[in-house]
Amino acid sequence: MIVWINGAFGAGKTSAARELIELIPNSTLFDPEVIGGELPQLLPAKHLAEVSDFQDLPIWRRLVVDTAAGLLAEVGGVLVVPMTLLRQEYRDEIFGGLAARRIAVRHVLLAPDETILRARIAGREVSPDVPDGELRVRQWSFDHIEPYFAALSAWLGADAHRVDNGALTPSETAEHIAEAVRTGAAAVSDIVQTPEPTAETLAAGVLLFDEQDRVLLVDPTYKAGWEFPGGVVEPGEAPARAGVREVAEETGIRLTGTPRLLVADWEPPAPPGYGGMRFLFDGGRLDSTEARRLLLPGPELRDWRFATEDEAARMLPPVRYARLRWALRARERGATLYLEAGEPVGG
Repeated sequence: MIVWINGAFGAGKTSAARELIELIPNSTLFDPEVIGGELPQLLPAKHLAEVSDFQDLPIWRRLVVDTAAGLLAEVGGVLVVPMTLLRQEYRDEIFGGLAARRIAVRHVLLAPDETILRARIAGREVSPDVPDGELRVRQWSFDHIEPYFAALSAWLGADAHRVDNGALTPSETAEHIAEAVRTGAAAVSDIVQTPEPTAETLAAGVLLFDEQDRVLLVDPTYKAGWEFPGGVVEPGEAPARAGVREVAEETGIRLTGTPRLLVADWEPPAPPGYGGMRFLFDGGRLDSTEARRLLLPGPELRDWRFATEDEAARMLPPVRYARLRWALRARERGATLYLEAGEPVGG
């Protein structure tokens, strides 16, 4: 299990985490800041210069997940992770990656009021050896107060168990967190994810259209980027049936009959992915009444929208757009196409 302590820069996450590992038996502190500190040794300077925050680097988010999973496999017990996460899509990606490894995450938010938060940042000690470095950290913390409160009102406040530690010492804060974990008040994150594959996989997606012939795209919480409704085919399950099942689970739309196959695409392995067969089926057109029955975003979906082909080209990763483009051509022709790496093969 992981106890993820979130909050603004200066909220007291690390101090509370150090106290918390004394209260939770067999617990270990893991600060993802150490990964950011090592990235300059791994990545070209030009690549690092393209971002202002390590969290914007996909490798940082992947290494956080991989390192946390590796630590738990090595030492077991509970991992205490003090780390600010203000972008919902990054939270979704990291928590989803952990869920794929069957690692439960309890999300806690330290939330002192703004006056106390600013006072703590302003009162941060400045080392005489590296004053410029400390001043930069202090300014960084001030600059992120506004994004923190924006995230708090948009999603963070409802997602995590909130602890107002404005009047608490780090030890008292840790006691509140430990109690919330023990009683279940800090619930396990409901983000779900299919376990990461260990071999080639079979996946089925379904294209659904509105009355303007725009295609339905969804934004899953457990991975980056827009996608079609669908998912991995379970052992012994027919691909078309898997697509219908995934549509019902993700959107609430229950299709009748067997959707028509538009494309079968062999996706070659691209480490760390294993590739496999990808099917896209035609789920038909939804009338306005059916479209209104689409579920609001929940544990599996952050958002959904109907998109034109041009809009989809900007929203989808290239490999998914190539699959969609040929699926739309197959739909127009009443045909089925066999693809390899997103391109038609044969007649």
